[in-house]
Amino acid sequence: MSQYIIQNIKLSFEISKDEAFATAKHRLLKFFSKKSIGEMKIYKTSVDARKKDNICFVYSVCADIHGNARADEKLLAKEGIVPLTEDAMDIRFGNEPLAERPVVVGFGPCGMFCALMLAENGYRPIVIERGSDVAKRTEDVERFSKFGILNPESNIQFGAGGAGTFSDGKLVTRINDPKCSYVISAFHAFGAPEEILYKAKPHIGTDYLKIVVARMEERIRELGGDIFYDTKLEDFTAANGKIVSVRTSKGEIPCGLLVLALGHSARDTFSMLSARGVPMTAKPFSVGVRIEHLQEDIDRALYGDAAGNPLLPKGEYNLSCHDGDRGVYTFCMCPGGQVVSAASEEYGVVTNGMSNFSRDGRNANSAVAVSVNPVDYGDTVETAISFQRGLEQKAYEAGGKTYAAPCQTVGDFLGKTKMSEPARILPTYRDGNVKMTDMGSVLPLFVAESLRFGLMNFDRKIKGFAADDAVLTGVETRTSSPLRIPRDEAYLARGFQNLYPCGEGAGYAGGITSAAVDGIKCALAVMERYQSLS
Repeated sequence: MSQYIIQNIKLSFEISKDEAFATAKHRLLKFFSKKSIGEMKIYKTSVDARKKDNICFVYSVCADIHGNARADEKLLAKEGIVPLTEDAMDIRFGNEPLAERPVVVGFGPCGMFCALMLAENGYRPIVIERGSDVAKRTEDVERFSKFGILNPESNIQFGAGGAGTFSDGKLVTRINDPKCSYVISAFHAFGAPEEILYKAKPHIGTDYLKIVVARMEERIRELGGDIFYDTKLEDFTAANGKIVSVRTSKGEIPCGLLVLALGHSARDTFSMLSARGVPMTAKPFSVGVRIEHLQEDIDRALYGDAAGNPLLPKGEYNLSCHDGDRGVYTFCMCPGGQVVSAASEEYGVVTNGMSNFSRDGRNANSAVAVSVNPVDYGDTVETAISFQRGLEQKAYEAGGKTYAAPCQTVGDFLGKTKMSEPARILPTYRDGNVKMTDMGSVLPLFVAESLRFGLMNFDRKIKGFAADDAVLTGVETRTSSPLRIPRDEAYLARGFQNLYPCGEGAGYAGGITSAAVDGIKCALAVMERYQSLS
């Protein structure tokens, strides 16, 4: 049996997907007999809303072809039919013995998938995660949101599943790697909804992510791995460039190799690693604010008269422009979601966005971020972190030093209105625990100016994006890591024989899927070198 993908089947969104199967079969019958055409399923689907009076779903259908039927691939391609090729994971095993079990630091997407891959192949990894498990972490996040009581070790940044657990769970990525399909299939196997397998813009949602993370944790343990929560990396012992043990907040752990899957917010750990001679370089990142609109306004702007039709997904956008040589873009758009308090350090305010799978909240929110280049902050790792931290502390002060967030309407920020209070669009950060502030006094001048430019540019692309009563809440500072830990082709940190930096914190990923893929690649590099422990 062979399989083919029939691409670019465009149908009105109101037409049943059964018509997509009929169209696919019609195309296939030009090359294959009716008897040879077997089961068909939706392989990919997306929304084409460029023409509001003709909104379409665009389908790709996967079909089984039985027997030895073959057709000329060039002729098939003219009909939008291509063979399905699945790239198998290229796993190779090395001969070098491991003196001790591998240790993975961090249980976000990168650490989870690295540990899962190692566990599935008999390497029995030990995972240490400074934050708490899903249940306790959820309690800590809710306590901070309701009462402003921050646990610096268990929050939206730190704990089971990493920062992605409290997000929209978007799996969209710009990287083109066959391992992406493995990641998405694994998420589904551990409890994510089936639609992530075929939606062009898949998302899991915070509610499902909590389930997925707990099941993945259980599977790693079943395979001989160990996961220790509330366990922080404090130091390591090295001999001749080889790490032999790690010191944690719960004691010392022997270490055959060390994988750093830290995430972008482990600033104290970065400082420790730098002091111990791990090389790091500063890199560009972005800062900005969260913008909130009514979801129904976004739907109307994107779908026109079809807005509100239950057959259509919640409207979402991805916008970008340049203000001179500086980029301005939307990031982590959360349809029907809420702005969340994402601080991980005392006396700092950080915003992020979150949605459940249903995306049924009243507001849509997104980061609007401005690129920050090394020249803007002094081109060192220390000054990069200081730049981010300084903004967070300024936002804390502007919010009244209670973890309320500074907030301003777009009209006021653009100078079109004055001293206006949110009315139609209400801030969702900590159930409205915000303080109306001049965001221009919180943000650096170049960020504020580029934000104003970007808002007006985006308003020309989505009508109402810069509506006077849209709400800005700040600050968004954790869009990506401010540093990179250089590594070679074998994924080893420079100057160390068994230290593997990977994922967002090390500067090699920018989202759930890309971080997971980097964790898999790191695990493959480890396995190619070392013998299994099983």
